[in-house]
This record gives sequence, C-alpha cells and structure tokens, in this order.
Amino acid sequence: MSFRTLDGLTLAGKRVLLRADLNVPLHDGRITDRTRLERLTPTIRELAAKGARVIVCSHFGRPKGKPDPAFSLAPVAAALGEVLGRPVAFAADCIGPAAQAAVAALAPGGVLVLENTRFHAGEEANDPAFAQALADLADLYVNDAFSAAHRAHASTAAVAHLLPAYAGRLMQRELEALAAALDHPARPLAAIVGGAKVSTKLALLGNLITRVNALVIAGAMANTFLAANGIAIGSSLEEPSMHDAARQIAAAAKAAGCEIILPIDAVTATEFRANPPTQMVAIDAVAPGTLILDLGPASVARLVEKLAGWKTLVWNGPLGAFETPPFDAATTALARAVAERTAAGQLLSVAGGGDTLAALHHAGVAEQFSYLSTAGGAFLEWLEGKTLPGVAALG
Repeated sequence: MSFRTLDGLTLAGKRVLLRADLNVPLHDGRITDRTRLERLTPTIRELAAKGARVIVCSHFGRPKGKPDPAFSLAPVAAALGEVLGRPVAFAADCIGPAAQAAVAALAPGGVLVLENTRFHAGEEANDPAFAQALADLADLYVNDAFSAAHRAHASTAAVAHLLPAYAGRLMQRELEALAAALDHPARPLAAIVGGAKVSTKLALLGNLITRVNALVIAGAMANTFLAANGIAIGSSLEEPSMHDAARQIAAAAKAAGCEIILPIDAVTATEFRANPPTQMVAIDAVAPGTLILDLGPASVARLVEKLAGWKTLVWNGPLGAFETPPFDAATTALARAVAERTAAGQLLSVAGGGDTLAALHHAGVAEQFSYLSTAGGAFLEWLEGKTLPGVAALG
C-alpha cells in the first residue's frame, strides 16, 4: 500500500482542501463525542503552521442531497474551533459564490469549514462537475478521513484525481497501523471476530482465514458454527440458513492452515436481561430453552493462554452480550489481557468497530491498545480485503 504524505511539502500560501470526517454525534445542538475532532487536529495544526489556507470539507448525516438545517456543519465548525483553541471560519455552502468568497477571505494559516457536502446530490453520485467545483477552491487535496474512504464520493474519490492528493496524518497513521496488523504483520497473527450474524461477515471471514494464523469466532456468530457442528445450543441466537457456509469456512480455514477457535464453555440464562440467574456449562451441555450469552471462564482462560503466543491481534466484535451485565465479563477479561501484553511490548493490537470500541472503553483499556480505528464501515471493508476508493486515489 503506497500513498503520498505531507512530508516535505511546501505549503505556504497554498489553498489546501482537507477532507475530514466531521460526522460527529450531535444531540440538541451539542456534540456528545469530540474524538473525531481531536484526532483531526494534528493535520490541521501542521497545515496551518506551514502557512497553508486550510479548507475543511466533510459530510454530516444523511440530508438526501439537499440543504437541511438539521444537518448543518455550523455547530461542528464552532466545536472544532474550541478543540483547536483558535477561530475557525464557516462558509454557508461547500461550492459556489459563498464558498469562493470564504476561501478568498482566508489568510495563510487560517482554517475554514465548508457546509455539508451532502447538501448537493453530486457528492454521493461522485459527480465530476461537483468534484471540479470543489477542486476549483484549492491548490492541493489532503484526505484525513479514512472512515469515509470506502465511499466513492466526490469529496473522497473524484476530487483526488483533479488535484495533487496526499494523506493527512490521521489517514497516514491509520493506514500504517492497519498495514502493520494485516499486510506485513509479526506472526503469529490472530483475529477475533464477534457479532450476531455470520451472513453479514462472510466476506470478512473468507478473507481473514487466508491471512491469519488463528481466528477466534465469538458472540452469536459462534452459535451458528457450533450448531453447524451438531452441538445443541438451546434457544440461543443463530442462523440455521448459514450452517453450510459455516462448514465451508471451517474447511477452507483448515486447508489454509488457519486455526478456528470456538467456545468450549458458556454462560447461559433462561432470559436475556441484566443480572438474571446464570449457569456456567460446557459447550456441549447447553440445556434446552437456555441462551448462550457470553464465553465461560474456561474459554477465556484458553484465549489468554493462546494470547501469550500471538504477536499481532486484530479485534472486531465483542465476545458476548457485553452491554448487559454480567455478560460483559469475558470481553472485559480478554481486553485487559490484551492491553497488558500490548503495554509490555509483546503484542501489536488493533481494534475497530463501534461495539468493539465501546466494549474496550467499558473495560477501561481502550487507550492501551496499539491502535483503535473509529472508521466503522471502512475498517470492516479493509478486513474484507477490499480496495478503498479514497485510499486508492492517494497512491
């Protein structure tokens, strides 16, 4: 994976169109999580310090290709200014006279946020005319939005072919972390994949079994694999229609030399709610009418033992129903073990996906992983081995 970075660029006086991800959670006009803004600041500060005119563009929500005040980036621009500790200008449109005037008024080192790119249908259509209107505002293009890199939209793909295009520092850091984890990892390399449905992660599993040495399948997904092997799983969530696919994945993994690791015991209950009566049972002793809701202690101990021999770990998806106690126990225990080995320099650990990040924060160890990807869909498509348009355009 090759891409151009900001290293060595002369930027004084240049107009830089910076594709960011300002799609932050907003409630009653207030941003509830500024993580994406904070991660963006190193690139903005570097560009501004080098005398560039920084023109930030982004999508926000799903306004369906037309202006909608509910999806204006104005409050996000204000919050970005607070995070940066400096004034940030705002343009009422991302192209046309309003954008042109705002760019013309921008001094070297200044920062401007353009209005939501999705206020124009040309954004999601990857329309050449809309991309050209964006390109006309700038001298060069920097993409710092890996989280939108899986979309072939005008501001992530088309415009990158109209201007000299570079990866921002956040994009660079993400790509380097992902490359170290899957493209040229220290081995043994393992992956943990959790979640509810095999059907939504077929491509991901199919790619991983050809790349990793060990694949841990957990969550309700594991129930489908267990049932496909003839193991009774009570009333647990599973996908009967995916039994053949599960057996095919297992066979392909064996042929590729990839060890698939499934639960050997489980925490079960007769109902799914917080703190019900539970039982720890061997995986072949799940009673009729009961639900598998978490890995049992023997499964966790086995994973911690395996972990001691792994050099690289990619994690997507919790091990159990972690949002509901006590079914967070296995995810929390393994997360802390991963964090301990990472802190000791014995493991490169990369995790991504909304539920995964929430689980790691819940365990109190999110900051101790080597890298956390907030990219969501782009992270999953990377795990699937797909080419991401926004990344390919920077090569």
